[in-house]
Amino acid sequence: MATTLNWNKFAIMHKDRKVASINRDGYCTIYYPSFMPYNLYFEESDDIDDRLNNLVNFYAWCSSRVLSLDRKYAKEILNTLGMKQSVNDKDRSEIAISYHCVSMMDVFWVKGFREKVNFNDINILNHSLSEVFVDVSLRGKSLTIENSQMIRPEDVSPDLGTPGVAPKAWVRKNQTFKLLKDGLMRDVKAEILASKIIDCFDTLHVCYEEDIFDGQIVSSCELITSLEKSLVSAEFVEIYALNHDTTLQDIVFEKSFRAYHMMNIVDYLIGNNDRHWGNWGFWVDNNNNKIEGLYPLMDFNKAFMNYDSLQGTACLPEGGMISQKDAAISAVKLVGLNQIGEPKREWFEDDERWEMFQKRLSLLKEFDKNKR
Repeated sequence: MATTLNWNKFAIMHKDRKVASINRDGYCTIYYPSFMPYNLYFEESDDIDDRLNNLVNFYAWCSSRVLSLDRKYAKEILNTLGMKQSVNDKDRSEIAISYHCVSMMDVFWVKGFREKVNFNDINILNHSLSEVFVDVSLRGKSLTIENSQMIRPEDVSPDLGTPGVAPKAWVRKNQTFKLLKDGLMRDVKAEILASKIIDCFDTLHVCYEEDIFDGQIVSSCELITSLEKSLVSAEFVEIYALNHDTTLQDIVFEKSFRAYHMMNIVDYLIGNNDRHWGNWGFWVDNNNNKIEGLYPLMDFNKAFMNYDSLQGTACLPEGGMISQKDAAISAVKLVGLNQIGEPKREWFEDDERWEMFQKRLSLLKEFDKNKR
């Protein structure tokens, strides 16, 4: 299989469309500019600096498609596959290229320019997953020699290419892909409770439910991407915006004004302090590679952190310049609270968390544009 150590030319693919190519000297050709990945920028140029930048950008893009070393059990995962534990983009890109840079998040991939392989051959949605690898991804357990010899990078590419630091693993259940997330029991229970609360507000979000793996509680959710829709993070759209004479804020307000403000509302209510730019983003229509609205809210395992005051922490989507409370108040003035159900006391394990939730909810109701 091709690696960055012996390649001469790679093709960047969108399904079976050859979007661009890059040589080992950095010379590139862009065939379909509108189908380029949002966080990959090439210059068709003979200038040596432009070519070097092309290589740097290519390595960075490939690197973004493999788990980072701050993922729990990342070292165990890489050791099991005999891969390097490196923070260097070039080395990390080699890992990603070993499984064609495929991801559960989108339909981009990479192949040798003349390699005889098509999207159907490597498409994760068409393949079974290695169940024996779940123990490694979720619990960091070592495999037997026999099992480890059977594992190939392409068999576990969903786990390798899914971002985030919590231990997680993809499994197939009844023809549906589900993501199991483990970690501290506090985090697992927080994610499940947060999902129940957000059910009570009119905004799209991923539903996290209680599941059991190896006799212990984990959270689980269904895959929301498909051959028709991909996800792209706000972080990557920011890169796109910088290279296309626009801003992330302009794109957000054009595509998802209401959904963006609802995100700030519910994050304040549940005390989610982990809404960094890699933790929210947009749907992309795979038919044309164009941005649609914000994808459903997800990743609530850090909910109810710093949940001892009305102020909350800094609002990360607003650049950390204002508090979550102020961002939420501004949001309810603009789009309303949009509450459609009543959270139940029995969902909460302790009085302190319930009481703080009620205080934050009551505060926002005072500013709800739909009730003034």
